[in-house]
Amino acid sequence: MKYTIQIVGVGGQGVLMASNVLGTAAMNAGYKVMMSEVHGMAQRGGSVMSTVRFGDNVYSPLEAEGGADLIMGFEPAETVRSLHLGNGSTSILMNLDPVLPSMVAAGFDEYPAIDDLVEAVRTTNPNVVTIDATLIAIKAGKAVAANAVMIGAVAAMKDIPLTKDQLREALVSQVPQKFLDLNLDAFERGFNAIRN
Repeated sequence: MKYTIQIVGVGGQGVLMASNVLGTAAMNAGYKVMMSEVHGMAQRGGSVMSTVRFGDNVYSPLEAEGGADLIMGFEPAETVRSLHLGNGSTSILMNLDPVLPSMVAAGFDEYPAIDDLVEAVRTTNPNVVTIDATLIAIKAGKAVAANAVMIGAVAAMKDIPLTKDQLREALVSQVPQKFLDLNLDAFERGFNAIRN
């Protein structure tokens, strides 16, 4: 068994924390785990990608283009940009909340309509599940918990070889105690948003 998760987003969204949680959950489940990270201009809101590969025979942290089992898209445009990492049977979890690039925020450019981005993903792959992780995180208490919402959502995705309890335990091990209640609430809300 081998399973590859490609986590994509922009700096500040918690992509690397999510990859640590997923990697920890896979290790605790007894799998061999390999991870890699690619930071663009992460501190300036640039692209960030992390690969988490786990299974019985995993020898490299990198996955061939088209080989992802799951694409976890923290940002809509980054999700579209990363479609080549998967194939027609790849599951896609897509957060609908955009992070506007500086040129868009300054009024020099336009961000594509979210519906158009979702349609672009669906045209390539029908296995897309959308979630408004940031809005759910705000309801849990703070927008920064959107990554915990996304991890909870992954726990409810079909065919992922990690259980909800394994992912929850790994989240507990990675989050500072003072933010634990917030993150666990966000995790549960993300799980329920996808399960329901």
